[in-house]
Amino acid sequence: MEKNTYTILIIDDHPLIVQAYKLALEEIKNTIEDIIFNIAVSHDCTTALNTINNAITHSKKIDLVLLDISLPPSEDGKILSGEDLGIKIRSLWHETKIIVSTTYSDTFRIHTIIKNINPEGFLVKNDLEPAELVQAVKTVLNGKLFFTETVLEVMRNNVAHDYFLDRVDRQLLYELSIGTKMKDLPDILPLSIAGIEKRKRNLKVIFNIKGNSDKELIQLAKEKGFI
Repeated sequence: MEKNTYTILIIDDHPLIVQAYKLALEEIKNTIEDIIFNIAVSHDCTTALNTINNAITHSKKIDLVLLDISLPPSEDGKILSGEDLGIKIRSLWHETKIIVSTTYSDTFRIHTIIKNINPEGFLVKNDLEPAELVQAVKTVLNGKLFFTETVLEVMRNNVAHDYFLDRVDRQLLYELSIGTKMKDLPDILPLSIAGIEKRKRNLKVIFNIKGNSDKELIQLAKEKGFI
């Protein structure tokens, strides 16, 4: 009997989470006779990019990505987090299924990830039990969606507005957090000084920050998992 082969990419910097994914995949393989998983693991954005580029070079595709959002930026600074990896993967392979995982349960953060990546699965790690992880992978491989309770609650309640942070917003927050000077930002971002100031004002409105200082904006953006 011919077996169904799936290429799986696990992207997570926590060994225990990686092991939990592997155990879940092993359990699925043991209960379904005609399935094979080819598993690759990346612990950061740089090695994940290398794996993705290698797949492109050899005209291969990735069937399922198990993607942690909270990853350190790539060495070249072009990929800021797992969110950017998800956006890149989406642009490369429309049929690749993505299961996002994060410890962040902030409503606005979840809303932004859904808008930017549109994942087939979304797991808030604090909600997750081993059996639910197995169910999530099975459900998504079968062509259905799977969201843990916190995510479903956000989707039911939606958000008060439809604004979300795009790539430029997140790059701006990142550059501010590492101390990039305002005069240098137009060389990095596709914006003028006036456009950057406007973006900052909008971000402060979104995060409900009253003062002019960037310090509170950066702190809140870190707390909510945007940088």
